[in-house]
Amino acid sequence: MSQLRLTEIFLSLQGESTFVGLPTVFVRLTGCPLRCTYCDSAYAFQGGQLWTLEAIADEVARLGATHVTVTGGEPLAQPNCLSLLTQLCDLGYVVSLETSGALSIADVDARVFRIVDIKTPSSAEVSKNLWSNLAHLKRSDEIKFVIGSREDFDWALRITAEHQLFQLTPTILMSPVFEQVEPANLAAWVLVSKQPFRMQVQLHKILWGDTPGR
Repeated sequence: MSQLRLTEIFLSLQGESTFVGLPTVFVRLTGCPLRCTYCDSAYAFQGGQLWTLEAIADEVARLGATHVTVTGGEPLAQPNCLSLLTQLCDLGYVVSLETSGALSIADVDARVFRIVDIKTPSSAEVSKNLWSNLAHLKRSDEIKFVIGSREDFDWALRITAEHQLFQLTPTILMSPVFEQVEPANLAAWVLVSKQPFRMQVQLHKILWGDTPGR
């Protein structure tokens, strides 16, 4: 029987990506091979409980949203995550995956909307970026840069140009580290860059702060 180790399942508003503001069931898997300096879900690094895929699907249905986000930790660190994503798509949900970009997305169901981080220097995990993932991106996928400094932003500009990221997807997200980079500063950098980045702030943190499970 297929199982996954989960930290939590909960209903909230999507706080990021182009689905921001939509009621969403979050399935947070336990474990992550990265240790980003700005991580806001370190409580998901260990612990958790084993759930069958059937039990997960039942809880998602009970919570009652049409959108489901599978996140972590790093969800792809558990191989059965792929089966869960396919099962949720088969059940008719709009499914998104939030991944660090350190593990391959090649086998993720094509129906899934993938939000793929490119780790910036301030994360201290820039060496973990799996650049081969870029070849697997669809136009419906999204790239996210978490910006912890002006240096991060300038680095992201260079990476965007070098890898011609806008030819892979029109949605490149710029997200300020909460309470580290002033959103207004990042907004100014985006405007001056003349690039069609989509700036985002973490809606859930504006509403509820750092409360886990929201």
